[in-house]
Formats: sequence, structure tokens, C-alpha cells
Amino acid sequence: MRNILIIEDEAAIRRVLNKIISEENDSYQIEEAENGLMGLEMIMQKEYDLILCDIKMPKMDGVEVLEKIKKIKPQIPVIMISGHGDLDTAVETMRLGAFDYISKPPDLNRLLTTVRNALMSKNLIVENTRLKKKVSKKYEMIGDSDSISKIKNMIEKVAATDARILITGPNGTGKELVAHWLHEKSDRCNAPLIEVNCAAIPSELIESELFGHVKGSFTGANKDRSGKFEAANNGTLFLDEIGDMSLSAQAKVLRVLQEGRISKVGSDKNIKVNIRVVSATNKDLKKEIQEGRFREDLYHRLAVILIEVPALNDRREDIPLLVNYFSKQLSSEQGVPIKLFSDNAVDLLKSYDWTGNIRELRNVIERLMILGEKEVSEKDVKLFASK
Repeated sequence: MRNILIIEDEAAIRRVLNKIISEENDSYQIEEAENGLMGLEMIMQKEYDLILCDIKMPKMDGVEVLEKIKKIKPQIPVIMISGHGDLDTAVETMRLGAFDYISKPPDLNRLLTTVRNALMSKNLIVENTRLKKKVSKKYEMIGDSDSISKIKNMIEKVAATDARILITGPNGTGKELVAHWLHEKSDRCNAPLIEVNCAAIPSELIESELFGHVKGSFTGANKDRSGKFEAANNGTLFLDEIGDMSLSAQAKVLRVLQEGRISKVGSDKNIKVNIRVVSATNKDLKKEIQEGRFREDLYHRLAVILIEVPALNDRREDIPLLVNYFSKQLSSEQGVPIKLFSDNAVDLLKSYDWTGNIRELRNVIERLMILGEKEVSEKDVKLFASK
């Protein structure tokens, strides 16, 4: 049984669509809503496999309905129904996440083909979501310490929401892993996760990088270019090292978060975006605010949920697990045999001052895997991992 909802204010069109689709397959359970508000209420109360939605409707137009559906039930394919004068808008809805659009009056073959393809895509989306929620091993968070367990529990609670999250912690602690976990366990996991290292982009180029630009807007702008906000539409934008962003760029990011729209450098046209923003920093942003280097209003927009990633020195009990994990990972990557680490070797690694955190530990394990003996001993650690 496949549940299909038709949202259309014209009763005659609803009847035609219902008749065509129901005659195609008697296992389709079709329901109707005469306006967008009614349709959204039905979507909140029941699971649908496909939605057909008109663009021009009273009370709430189809574009707004589509945007709300993509926020509350992003996995449901939506086919937009466009009148003759709605074609430009219909094309715009594709950018907002619509599966396809059909014109009035509906062509029988095109309608049925689109419905079949949309239902097939729903099956793929559900399966991909199930697989992705296991989280790719590439971004696995290793550790059983209390601090890491609390982070994992927090991710489970907030991943499915659109709450903005600020991840803090020293360099090398794995803040990007938290961002990837949040994305892959969210309902946006089938859309892109776009990463921006705010510290690596020159201040004069950050606005173009984030929002895009139009041809001729500045020297070297030889063609139109989309920015990271647009690329992350319907997905997640990860702003790494947000504390290094210039004040002028901060002001524009704040505006986007307030209005849900961007404008490219050199353009006065607004583009709607539907994204979740996750940011990270190794700086004390409250101190940066006091010293005038970070906007307090932007901080409160970004830090709805705070996740603090601890330094490795504060979770030494996780080092044996990390040693085991990295040795297996590096064996596969480097093509070298897995090496066992003696208890004394691991104890010595636990005693070191890991100023470079997880990143430094991984480098040391890689060095020991390549240069150490068949079983990595305390002597190997002293020789090749000297602090």
C-alpha cells in the first residue's frame, strides 16, 4: 500500500489526478487536501510516500508548502503541479527540493511515469537514510570515556532537529567528526555537507566563497559562481574555525540566518536557502566578543546547542581504543601489517602530554606502524615517538 496525497485547490483537477493515479495501481491509497494548510496538517498526522502539490493556491502557495515539507518530512518526494504561467516558479521549486513538476492539464503518460519514478526514489531514500544513520566508519568517534559518551548522546538527541550547533574544543580534537556525525544521523543526510574553513580563506574572498558572485563584480570575477550556502541547500553547512571570520562577513552570515536568503556579491537578487548551520571554533568566542572581534548576536544565533570536545589529555582512558583503531586503519591505508602494541607501550602513550590531541596521536601511531618492530614495544615508543 502506497499513500499519496494530492494538495490542489481546484476540485476538478483533484478528481482527474486521483482517477488517473488510482487506475494505474489499485494499491495506491490516495487522499486529497483542498489547500496547503490542510495538506500540512495531514502530513503531520500521517506518513505519505508521495505528495502532489499545486503551486498557485489560496491561504498558502505551493512554494511555501514545499519548503515546509522539506523541513518536516524531507524524505517525501514532492511533485509540483504548475499552470501555464507558473513554469518559472516550477523550475525554482526544483532547486528547493521538488522531485519534478507537471503542467496543467496533466499529460497521462508523463504523470504516471513521474509518479512511478518518485515512488521508486522514496524507496532509495529510505534505504540510504537507514544505511547512513549507521555513520560512515571514516567519521567514527572512538572512545568510551564519560565525555565522549555525553557527546554521542547529545548527537542522538539533536541530530534530527534543525537546531544550530556550535562545536568548541582545541585543535586536533575531532570537531569535524562531530559535525559529520550530526549530518549523517540527520534527516538531511541525503543532501550535501559542505565544509568551509573560515581560517583558510582570505578575508577579501570569504564573502564570495560563502555567497557566490556574479560576473564582473570584482577583478577576476570572469563568470557567475555559486557559493557554499547555495551548494549546501537542503543540507548542512559546516563553518569550521568560525572565530576567524571577519566582522563584515559575520554581519552577512547573521543576515542569512535571520532571513533564510542570500545575495551574491555584485547582485541585488535574493536566493532562498534551506540549510542547517553547524559551526566550530578553537577560540573562546565570549572573550572574542568582549574584545570586539566577534558579534554577540551572531554567537547567539549559532550557539543554540553547544558541544564541547575535550582535549585528549582529558580523556586518556580512550587512548588504548584509539591506538587499536588507528593501527587497523593505517594498516589498511598504508598496506603494512597490523602491529600489536605491548601494554607497556600503550601505558607510555597514555602518559604523554598530547598538545596536538587526536591528530598528533594518529601521526605517532603511523610512525610506529612504519618504523616499529612486529610488536611495538615501550622501547619503540621512546625511540620513534619521543616527546
